[in-house]
Amino acid sequence: MSISRRKFLGWLGAAGLSTTLSKAASAATTKHFTGYPDSVGVLFDNTRCIGCRKCEAGCNKVNELPAPDQSFDDLTVLAQQRRTTARAYTVVNRYDKVNHPKGPLYGKIQCNHCLEPACASACFVRAFDKTKIGAVTYDETVCVGCRYCMIACPFEIPTYEYYKALTPRVMKCTLCYPRISKGLLPGCVESCPTESLTYGKRRDLLRIARERIHRFPERYVDHIYGEHEMGGTSWLYLSAVPFREVGMREDLGVTPAPELTAGALSGVPIVVGMWPVLLTGIYAISKRKEKIASAEKEQAVTTAVEQAKAEAEAQLAEALAKAEEEKKKAIESEGQKALKEGDKPQAEEADKTETEEDS
Repeated sequence: MSISRRKFLGWLGAAGLSTTLSKAASAATTKHFTGYPDSVGVLFDNTRCIGCRKCEAGCNKVNELPAPDQSFDDLTVLAQQRRTTARAYTVVNRYDKVNHPKGPLYGKIQCNHCLEPACASACFVRAFDKTKIGAVTYDETVCVGCRYCMIACPFEIPTYEYYKALTPRVMKCTLCYPRISKGLLPGCVESCPTESLTYGKRRDLLRIARERIHRFPERYVDHIYGEHEMGGTSWLYLSAVPFREVGMREDLGVTPAPELTAGALSGVPIVVGMWPVLLTGIYAISKRKEKIASAEKEQAVTTAVEQAKAEAEAQLAEALAKAEEEKKKAIESEGQKALKEGDKPQAEEADKTETEEDS
């Protein structure tokens, strides 16, 4: 069951977990991943890769990822350089401009599953974990979407489901952890038709790589990429040309990521501890604003009602006064009319009397 980021932040403050997470964050930045003796990995040999994209199809199938815009049989996509996405855990690129007699070489990109993962060292909620079997796994139920892992990764592998507004996740290769835990091969390794990918215990892969370099010195650069880079990775590489020519960084050095990020991330526990206080303050200010706005609205309504009532009473009083005045005038008018009507018979009788006397 997943929880929303809103719930996480709410629970963080309500349950008083800031101290706990501060300790977790501190531990995450100082823990030194030395690797596990029996951990597994994959060796990629670019002298054997033919760029068929079968590994991409195998990865897509076993991880139940959305179908790509272009079929895996369509090799025209190799004309451009690609990187992993939230819907593609691994991609193959073609490198035409290499100093190699047999033409272009191919490179495979996916999570390297570092022995001391930068993503895990940067994650203050421990959404990433370096398992004993070798895979670096991700727990979406505790992820808060900060995306520090994406910034920290020197290989630029983790991607984000920006197209999912409510439940986005950080997506990357899992070394097919559910499969290898059951003794099965990773999807890409199982699908490779040329044995460009070799799966096994990391120590055995290093031995195999050294033997190939020793037996065919003219075929390979005398270096196993991933043996020491960034403290070592579970994915190892052999190449016919310098690794920089096939899109791989040669400037990373051998210092493990946690040693590089510990200083920068030392402030994370403080930030995590301050979140509940900050959010509580924001919540209180928001509620206060709502309360003031509600009170002001209520006062405005009350004032408007009172004003309307006063105006209505004034208009009623004015109408009553006017009606009373008109009533008074009507009474006076009728009185005068009655008086005139009463005087008329008397005048007629007087005229009659005068006429008779004259006769």
